[in-house]
Amino acid sequence: MTDLVEPRPVSTEVDEKDLPPLRPPSADNGLAGVLRRRYLLKLLVRREVISRYQGSLLGLMWSYINPLSQFFIYYFIMGTIFRLHEGIPNFAIHIFSAIVIVHFFAETFGAGTRSIVSNRALVVKMAMPREMFPVATMLVSLYHVGPQLVILLVATTISGWTPDLYGMACLVVAILMIMILGTGLALLFSAANVFFRDVGSSIAIINNVIRFGVPMIYSYEMVATRFGRFEHYYLWNPIADAVLLFQRAFWTGSTDRPTVMPDNLLLWGIGMVGVSLVVLAIGQLVFSRLENKIPERL
Repeated sequence: MTDLVEPRPVSTEVDEKDLPPLRPPSADNGLAGVLRRRYLLKLLVRREVISRYQGSLLGLMWSYINPLSQFFIYYFIMGTIFRLHEGIPNFAIHIFSAIVIVHFFAETFGAGTRSIVSNRALVVKMAMPREMFPVATMLVSLYHVGPQLVILLVATTISGWTPDLYGMACLVVAILMIMILGTGLALLFSAANVFFRDVGSSIAIINNVIRFGVPMIYSYEMVATRFGRFEHYYLWNPIADAVLLFQRAFWTGSTDRPTVMPDNLLLWGIGMVGVSLVVLAIGQLVFSRLENKIPERL
């Protein structure tokens, strides 16, 4: 009879050098974590676009209809009844170029504020940076800017628009500013909306005030005439700067009549991009402080 050989025990010890370094659970959170999970961000954006138009007969056409309806309302009331168009050349281009950028901010701010509450099931169940939801709503809003830009480009081309390098730089700075500012405010207000639902209800009021705080239904020339040497305080409103930059890109080049714009407009815009980055940093800081309490409040 052969002797049985006792099997040698297998060591289950693992060398600590072979283990990955320990990191806190929050290490993959924040905006940096969102960028590292771009594939998930893409899925969220696609899901948001599909769900928004699910069951809709017109679908993406609403991206054209909503800003156009605002345009016709403002143009009829301000242009026909109050006859503001008599002092503003190409009043239609002036007002619609402002509507595009204001609508971009309003949609980013409003949908971003509601994004955490409206996606409560995913927020509670999935391990992912919760900043993903406000960022996704900003990208969906940016996606909707495309059809509006098509309308604007067609209208300005018919009006004899002449693009220039300075105007294109103004266009890029305006969109970048609203992307950063809208995301920063969405982070801040979406966290607050989890604890106080009144925050979400107040966004519509804030957006209504914003529409009258920018040169959309009136021109910057009126601001300069009314406030004189104090006109520069008006430019501390980053959304007003974004509107002026957008108008410089499209409206100014669509008319042969002289248009009044602030001096060093592009420099003001770059400065407001810096202010928007500060708002984004504050929004991220507040969001990260409240993030761990969000699931239990939902």
